[in-house]
Order: sequence, then structure tokens, then C-alpha cells
Amino acid sequence: MISDRLKSVIRDIPDFPKPGIIFKDVTPIFKDAQLCTEVTEAFIEQLKGTPVDVVAGIESRGFLFGLMLANRLGVPFVPVRKPGKLPFSIVKKAYELEYGSASIEIHTDAFEPGSRVLIHDDLLATGGTAEAAGELVTELGGIVAGFAFVINLDFLKGKERLRAFSDNIITLTDY
Repeated sequence: MISDRLKSVIRDIPDFPKPGIIFKDVTPIFKDAQLCTEVTEAFIEQLKGTPVDVVAGIESRGFLFGLMLANRLGVPFVPVRKPGKLPFSIVKKAYELEYGSASIEIHTDAFEPGSRVLIHDDLLATGGTAEAAGELVTELGGIVAGFAFVINLDFLKGKERLRAFSDNIITLTDY
């Protein structure tokens, strides 16, 4: 089962990025090419029947499987980035994190209005970042087709914030 395989390699980093936070480090997944393929295929399996026109990956770890998913689905990949990283006309959204505040940006021409956009990131915590991405997609006239995360920290109830955009919330492993 993919959840068990993931939990066997994801490592906990205590007190990162600040005291009291236990960071779930996904980087050990990338040392195993077969596991990376299994992760991508697990997302593809759960997306069956979901029309997706674009995959939007949230910086930075959302780029890793996000691009693989887009490639596998045969659709464009759109980066959702931290401020100041995109060179063209952008829209920006500020949001709160479980340990501070931040903002993300997307190019204004990232996709056509009416596009069905799958939003991907490595981890769902409180849902602030993914919610902000959903707001950006909606602001640009897109439709949130769903969300896909490798990890869900269920105790933080991030899924509840995202249901305003879509009930299609895929997670491969939950803590």
C-alpha cells in the first residue's frame, strides 16, 4: 500500500522551521525512483474520472510531483510561486500559515478561463497555501478540479478549508 511505503521513508524533523513544529520531510522519497513512479501512479488512479486541463504546483515541493502529474496526464504545468519569482504579469494572494504569514503568485496568462485546474502540493496542513492557490485559480476564471497532496496532517483540518473549492481532495498518506 502506497501510504505504508511513504510512511516508511518520510522523516520527521523536530523544531523545523521553528520550535514545536514537526516537519514532514518528503525528500527521502526522491531517492527511490520506483517509489516516485508509484506515487505518480497512485495520484493518476485516484484522478480517474476527474477532468483536468492544467496542473498547478505550489512552490517548491509541489513542483516535483506536480510536473510529473501534468506530464503523465498530458496537460500543462503551471507554477504557483513565492513573491518575486515570476517574470511576467501576476496576481498575488496573501494567506496565513500555521506558523506565520506568506503570499503566492501566478502568471495572469497561466491558463485559459474555464480551465479545470488540479492544485498540487506535497503537504496539506492548515490549508492556507492551497486555499490561496484556489483563490488565485478562481480569480483567473479557472475551476478547481481538485487538490492532490502526498501528505495530509489530518489533525490540522486543512481539508475543511478546501471544500469551498472542491470535494475532490486526494491525499496519499495521513498523519
